[in-house]
Amino acid sequence: SRDPGLVKKIGAATALEVRATGIPYVFAPCIAVCRDPRWGRCFESYSEDPKVVRAMTEVIPGLQGDIPANSHKGVPFLGGQNKVAACAKHYVGDGGTTRGINENNTQISRHGLLSIHMPGYYDAVIKGVATVMVSYSSWNGVKMHSNRGLITDFLKNTLRFRGFVISDWEGIDRMTTPPKANYTWSILTGVSAGIDMIMIPYNYTDFIDGLTFLVKKDFIPMTRINDAVKRILRVKFVMGLFEHPLADLSMKKYLGSQEHRELAREAVRKSLVLLKNGKYANQPLLPLPKKAPKILVAGIHANNIGYQCGGWTIEWQGLSGNSTAGTTILSAIKSTVDPGTEVIYQENPSSGFVKSNKFSYAIVVVGEHPYAETFGDSLNLTIPEPGPSIISSVCGGVKCVVVLISGRPVVIQPYVPKVDALVAAWLPGTEGQGVADVLFGDYGFVGKLPHTWFKTVDQLPMNVGNSHYDPLYPFGFGLTTVPSKAT
Repeated sequence: SRDPGLVKKIGAATALEVRATGIPYVFAPCIAVCRDPRWGRCFESYSEDPKVVRAMTEVIPGLQGDIPANSHKGVPFLGGQNKVAACAKHYVGDGGTTRGINENNTQISRHGLLSIHMPGYYDAVIKGVATVMVSYSSWNGVKMHSNRGLITDFLKNTLRFRGFVISDWEGIDRMTTPPKANYTWSILTGVSAGIDMIMIPYNYTDFIDGLTFLVKKDFIPMTRINDAVKRILRVKFVMGLFEHPLADLSMKKYLGSQEHRELAREAVRKSLVLLKNGKYANQPLLPLPKKAPKILVAGIHANNIGYQCGGWTIEWQGLSGNSTAGTTILSAIKSTVDPGTEVIYQENPSSGFVKSNKFSYAIVVVGEHPYAETFGDSLNLTIPEPGPSIISSVCGGVKCVVVLISGRPVVIQPYVPKVDALVAAWLPGTEGQGVADVLFGDYGFVGKLPHTWFKTVDQLPMNVGNSHYDPLYPFGFGLTTVPSKAT
């Protein structure tokens, strides 16, 4: 969207909905700079370009509130009980690992690290972010959870960050291979590096016993413990956690509110990227006419809110099906077209069916299945079947627009000649009406690619500015349309 104001509004809406559940703290934003779409967390990253990521840190004052004009930079801030503490993550270089392998090694010079992966943290700290989460990944072979130079010397002392540093889930366990192979060493190294709060989902007594032993034996000095406690208490005081320890039940009115759904729908409209519009430039297909005798909607993603949302939704890895309230793209199309237009929906129609039915046009909605973290790592980045088959059978028989649901650029070069129009819809979430708003011309396409769209995976990693830059669609590309009074 390239729209920091919109992102700030999303942060504010998110804060209200999270507060409604009784939680005062969010593990967001992820300010990773995804340099390789093979990474399973690429959809959590705003862009391959640190300038775009920096602009999107405006979500932080949305979540936490605007820091007062005269406040000290780097001091955590929370603007009241309708805001939440934020967490900039994953510090640092998580989006730059070799071949995009999750939790792996980022090989880059110090200059590269500071110019590509660090800039988002400068803005986050200036905007008063309360916490920073350390990355599972390594920098030049050194685990970030052990990197005192970057956590204490740079983040705390150079950037003067005054909030607290938190480990990732079982982050100190994973400092060794296999995890927890030398837990005492992991506790000593992680805490000494400057991690103030350790995220331990299961065996917390092992950690407490190990840390207590290390402090009593003077392996970890009390000055390090005092620094951690001071930082954690500073954030808790700023949050008003002692005065307001319990959920405010009056906030529940914000959960899934119509106003927030409208905001989400606006975000969908503004983030769609139009990659192709018409076999020939002077014969655009979009916007589609609302009045047509009969149209076809196809694809396994057309009527599936779980697929629209992707990972980290209801469950860690996401779900298939309509498991939460919202609007599917199919239902959005039905409610947008003229009442006299017949909408035929078939997930995977045969080419014979397509050719024999005299459709005015078809809308094909296909893409990736949901995933999160390592489960999303992919070395081939292909759309799973039956997606490609559906494109072939439908677009071979009728004018078609393909709406692609994905967390990142994927292999589409083989299909581009077959389709009349192509829309990158990313993971639009529950408000599928935003897709129909733009397909049918109630609003124009305005989104621009935040990532380079490659031709083949052999080109990866390939980022804007590289000497071998030869993309299918370059970073920043996006066709536009003007809103129509569609007939």
